[in-house]
Amino acid sequence: MPPRNGTADQSLIIAHRKELIEQAAYHCSLAYPDKTLEIEMGNSTASGTADITIASIRSLLSKNRIKKYDPDRFKLVLVDEAHHIVAQSYHEALQHFGLNEKCDRSPVLVGVSATFSRFDGLKLGAAIDHIVYHKDYIDMIGEKWLANAVFTTVQSKADLSGIRKDKFGDFAIGPLSNAVNTKTVNDITVRAWLAKARDRKSTLVFCVDKQHVMHLTTTFREHGVDARYITSSTPKDIRNEQLQAFKDQKYPVLVNCGLFTEGTDIPNVDCIVLARPTRSKNLLIQMIGRGLRLFPEKKDCHIVDMVASLSTGIISTPTLFGLHPDEILDESNLKQLAEIREARTSVSPANPSNLSPDEDAKITFTDYDNVYALLSDTKYERHIRSLSPNAWVRVGEYRYVLCESSGWLTIRKDDSGIFAVDYVAKFKGERTSKETYTRPRTIASAPDLEQAVHGADTFASKTFNEYFISTRQTWRSARASDLQIKFLINARIMEESQAVTLTRGLAADMINKLKFGGRKRFAEIETQRRREEAAKREREELNRREEVKVGPLDSL
Repeated sequence: MPPRNGTADQSLIIAHRKELIEQAAYHCSLAYPDKTLEIEMGNSTASGTADITIASIRSLLSKNRIKKYDPDRFKLVLVDEAHHIVAQSYHEALQHFGLNEKCDRSPVLVGVSATFSRFDGLKLGAAIDHIVYHKDYIDMIGEKWLANAVFTTVQSKADLSGIRKDKFGDFAIGPLSNAVNTKTVNDITVRAWLAKARDRKSTLVFCVDKQHVMHLTTTFREHGVDARYITSSTPKDIRNEQLQAFKDQKYPVLVNCGLFTEGTDIPNVDCIVLARPTRSKNLLIQMIGRGLRLFPEKKDCHIVDMVASLSTGIISTPTLFGLHPDEILDESNLKQLAEIREARTSVSPANPSNLSPDEDAKITFTDYDNVYALLSDTKYERHIRSLSPNAWVRVGEYRYVLCESSGWLTIRKDDSGIFAVDYVAKFKGERTSKETYTRPRTIASAPDLEQAVHGADTFASKTFNEYFISTRQTWRSARASDLQIKFLINARIMEESQAVTLTRGLAADMINKLKFGGRKRFAEIETQRRREEAAKREREELNRREEVKVGPLDSL
């Protein structure tokens, strides 16, 4: 970048981890050997006047160390792993350089990240104005910037149903470790690797915590595999020695937890074992990304994903490709995954369906005998409610609604494949008590359903009353109210006899589905079913006509 205002020619790179800072310093020294380079991290103190300064965000803000950096002398502030940029620490650092709002007198702010999203759905636009360049990692694989990947999913048998969430929305570490760090699950993990990836030269295994790391390493070694581990407690000299030996391919399996997710450069990795279930798409991509660096004689990277049940809200490798989270993959490459996704989405949207994993052409349709059966069917809310604590209802293909007395939110997938979140507010006019609605206002957009849900829930928590939208409220399990039952009966949705087992929560969901097009959707499904039945009869008639019979012919 040219100097700003003809004189400001310094650059600052900010990162949040030691490995990222050391890597940036190494590559900057190779790329710009004629520039002065300093590091601001821990005991390493920079002068504030170097051509390039690489700083830890924590050290930069410690003891006013940031004060020595004169904003007028900088042309560029570059933030690595920029999906962290909305954190308060970065806000303070950017404020020092006048970057809290767009200004011609401040340095240019550039953020780089392989995962430009956040689990909480908060907008990165609070710091970043626009994306100037984006390359999807799937495109990068296709264009040979990254190594190819093949995917295998293995049912781990881990029970994650009772595990609480941490403050970031992912599984809480302690309970998660208790669930997956068992003899049975560890044995399944190792046997899966032996069956599918034992010929791989460099396998990186991601675990939950240190105990999980040690126990899984022991299980590998009990099966005759030279596996070693590194954790944050490993002494620096041993850590460097073991890591270098792994890079030199002196042993096949390196087990870790939380060390080698963001930014780690171990290009020889040709197999990733995901033994750490997660609800975070970012974390999943970061872990997979450790195996996608190019390396001589490396054909591809085998991703072995130890997945658990859909009902836990787990994010698994199939979800990255728009597939059902419980999809079973067996050494599937990107082309095959695209074909599976195409087969799924080519089915008529009016009729919920699933393709059998074992039979490419067999389609099983869900038929509904009446509107009540459609509205009371909750299996299609199972996925979104595993991602959210709120009572989202599915009102169409890739269309969900969260309704409250003051308005509603809609998540919809547009023609470009982007998920948009629309908000409609409800209010009463000044001159009349008649309810009025605002036009839909798009408040967020995301490349996938998971991120859209997180963004919508963040907005809902500030706009709606939790009592009415949360699935955890006790009123939902009570018997349906007389008003709810009367509404559904008068709407000719159900008979009075069906109200005996109807809960208040299910009744509310049914009414919301009805308000947002339940009858129309049932009519579409009925039309589609009649078409399918007519086509089936036509095929049967053609087959009957073409059937070859032997024996005496009937007399004419």
